[in-house]
Amino acid sequence: MPAPSREAPRSTRRTLLRGAAVAPVAALLAACESSAPSSAPTPTAGGSAGTAGPSDVRRGPGAARTLATGIDVPWSIVFLPDGDALVSSRDTGRILRVAGDGRTQVVTTVPGVVSNVDQGGEGGLLGLALHPRFASDPWVYAYHSTSTDNRVVRMRYRDGRLDRPRLVLDGIRTSVHHNGGGLAFGPDGHLFVSTGDAESSASAQDRSSPNGKILRVTDTGGTPGGNPFRNPVWSYGHRNVEGLAFDGRGQLWASEFGDQATDELNRIERGGDYGWPAVEGADGPGGYRDPLATWDTDACSPSGIAVLHGRAWLGALRGECVYSVVLRGADRGRIRRYVEGHGRIRAVAAAPDGSLWVGTSNRDGRGTPRSGDDRILRVTFP
Repeated sequence: MPAPSREAPRSTRRTLLRGAAVAPVAALLAACESSAPSSAPTPTAGGSAGTAGPSDVRRGPGAARTLATGIDVPWSIVFLPDGDALVSSRDTGRILRVAGDGRTQVVTTVPGVVSNVDQGGEGGLLGLALHPRFASDPWVYAYHSTSTDNRVVRMRYRDGRLDRPRLVLDGIRTSVHHNGGGLAFGPDGHLFVSTGDAESSASAQDRSSPNGKILRVTDTGGTPGGNPFRNPVWSYGHRNVEGLAFDGRGQLWASEFGDQATDELNRIERGGDYGWPAVEGADGPGGYRDPLATWDTDACSPSGIAVLHGRAWLGALRGECVYSVVLRGADRGRIRRYVEGHGRIRAVAAAPDGSLWVGTSNRDGRGTPRSGDDRILRVTFP
């Protein structure tokens, strides 16, 4: 039977996990190799950490202000050069432009998007990213589910609209649950893509499969030099990474759903094995990369992630808050919770003006929607 979704975690103890059905090899790789401290468990310390700017753990965000309402399951938020944002709507396949005053406009509907929302599904239109040279190469990248796979496409942005999708990457196995979907361009100009194990846990350790991985590809989908396995795989042993973000030092961070034990914030390294399905958290046998911070699965379910003010900010679906985690210094790994009282939180993005934009996820089939949901919140810092 498929494993239960970890977007709605169950309460269990920490444990080692072993045993899974063998996953098929995907065609993609077959030809090439509150401001009070949270009640979460003490975070693990896993390696050195980076930062996007000065860190002041005493400074927390102010109250969240509603910016836009009536958005159907916002999954990802990225910012245009003028400060407006593009927001993906998971179940409708729409990409909306959201202005700083809250006005919204549909800029495209991505064809072929399948969300399986009637089955409690987690697929659909997921992550977005802008080309790093957007001013001269105005491409918008999108990760989405279809009836046959998960894929990455790109669309040219012009005159306030997005044109037809061009394929960048396909053949990532899809399932009702565990579809991943994070996108982020690195400082090297290459695109990093997070994929889920698609409910076949053994695929996470199969380096010829794109599932259960973080992939690194060129802006057109090729395999760049410097990858550890001569294919798109950058790191492996992941269950379901939905959030990717780089800090100001070029370090990649990822938010990952655990299964029966531990949700994680991981520092992603080239060729790293993050342990799934053998272990969750940092208490397994040697050879795996340990997370910087962990939570019991009832306390978090981390999805979107941003790096701002020396901290990672993670949207928590089950935790119904935004967690911050200090990334360096004496307080490295310290967790606090903010942005409470709005229900399930998924999307988190650092805006050009130094604020955070946060998307609720109360209409995803697992929340308790209220009037105006879902909404985009803006969180400023004093």
